[in-house]
Amino acid sequence: MTVTVRSFAKINLGLRIGPARTDGFHELLTVYQTIALHDVLRVSALRGSGIEIVCADPRVPRDESNTCWRIVERAMTALRAKGRVVIEIEKRLPVQGGLGGASANAVATFLALERALKKTLPTAERLRLAAAVGSDLPLFLVGGTILGIGRGEQVYPLPDLPPIPCVVVIPEVGISTPKAFADWGGGRDTGAPARELTESASSDRMSKLGRELSAWLSEPYSSAPSHLLARGGRAENPLLALVRAGIKNDFERVVFPEYPELDEAKRALVRAGAKYASLSGSGSAFYGLFASRAAAATAAIKLRKQGWEARATSTLTRRAYWRRLLEG
Repeated sequence: MTVTVRSFAKINLGLRIGPARTDGFHELLTVYQTIALHDVLRVSALRGSGIEIVCADPRVPRDESNTCWRIVERAMTALRAKGRVVIEIEKRLPVQGGLGGASANAVATFLALERALKKTLPTAERLRLAAAVGSDLPLFLVGGTILGIGRGEQVYPLPDLPPIPCVVVIPEVGISTPKAFADWGGGRDTGAPARELTESASSDRMSKLGRELSAWLSEPYSSAPSHLLARGGRAENPLLALVRAGIKNDFERVVFPEYPELDEAKRALVRAGAKYASLSGSGSAFYGLFASRAAAATAAIKLRKQGWEARATSTLTRRAYWRRLLEG
């Protein structure tokens, strides 16, 4: 049986990097938000044994280093299933873009595999399995607006924001998340001083973002249609609250000095009319939030004319995420 699913991307609405943990990871605090950009996956459960990954994009690994491969290995054991699993990935999201593409692929593969095998794990076991494969995976088992703590794998659903039009700009450079963390901690091979300074300073920054997020998420907003945004209606509050809170992504301090074109991508989004612009994850993708779908579409066209790869899209609520993921 073959099951087709969509694999949606995420953006980070603020990201603080905290102290290093004993397991080698850093404490993180962020709000994940799923968006409508996606890959398409087809997962087949067949007779035989083994795992096969099929993808036209040469940057996508086809061996056990692929997160889809790793989650299938664990899932087959957890589901007490046998057989050959073939995963076809139609890649539309960037590789190493900070949009969670590989993690989203893995979770979509797992959900499709459950359907193909007609077997389902309990929610808590699903989350444990996903977290064992990667820090970004559990968020895709929730969808919508999500608080992420720990190394990012501890996820808690938040009240959904109304759909917000956005534009994603994808620079040509790819960013390695492990390298970005290494640079944050001290500038690998350069002898540069550690960026996080002291554990106390990191904890203070984490607490500050926590207060900012609380203030922002407590702002009243309505689910008014996006066309009201242009008239300054209350539905604009999520954007304005985000700007007022001063929420930032710590990774920008790491990648901007090394990749000046990323700083320019953010500036280009703001010049195109974004109410808020930020790096997503460790990059290299940037997103801008806009007051209306028309403004986002116009900005995407303008940015493409300037030579940027820009895609107009929208954030996805939890309900929309699950409905559209399983539509295939």
